[in-house]
Amino acid sequence: MNQLIITDDKKSKTGVAQYLTFQAGDETFAIEILDVKEIIEIEAITKVPMMPAFIVGIINLRGRVVPVVDLSKRLGRRSSIVTKKSCIVLVEVNHDDDSQPIGMMVDEVDEILEIAESHTQPPPDFGTDLRTDFIRAMGRVDEKFIVLLDVNHVLSVDDISALSHLEDSQSAALAEEQ
Repeated sequence: MNQLIITDDKKSKTGVAQYLTFQAGDETFAIEILDVKEIIEIEAITKVPMMPAFIVGIINLRGRVVPVVDLSKRLGRRSSIVTKKSCIVLVEVNHDDDSQPIGMMVDEVDEILEIAESHTQPPPDFGTDLRTDFIRAMGRVDEKFIVLLDVNHVLSVDDISALSHLEDSQSAALAEEQ
């Protein structure tokens, strides 16, 4: 399994942060490079029944079970189509006093950008079809903006668990009606 391991865990003191940019659906998003643990090729993903639609399954990463989320689907877009450029961006999401590794399936990893804090703005109150708590900030690069995602909200273990229970309840209600 080919992989890229991100080892730089020193935060910049110059007011400039590094972001990994990637494609999910037809859009470019970014997350802070310090949130990225690895980038791995998509190989065998095991489907798990009765999961929310955006959870594509689980992978075995060095003996550890890691859930994989279709980021495009999680953001309310169409499901990703796996191609040669598709990959899994492994992040760790904070949950209670622990962290949970989660894989984000993305269509393509682009590049690492440095964005000065002075070139970021808070998420807009309107005009976006993303939940505002999913957006850490808007980063200005040249004349365009890139959505800087907050992985702890996009991949919230509590949200995913609640959605799973909701879908279980809906499935049970549908089964009773039939």
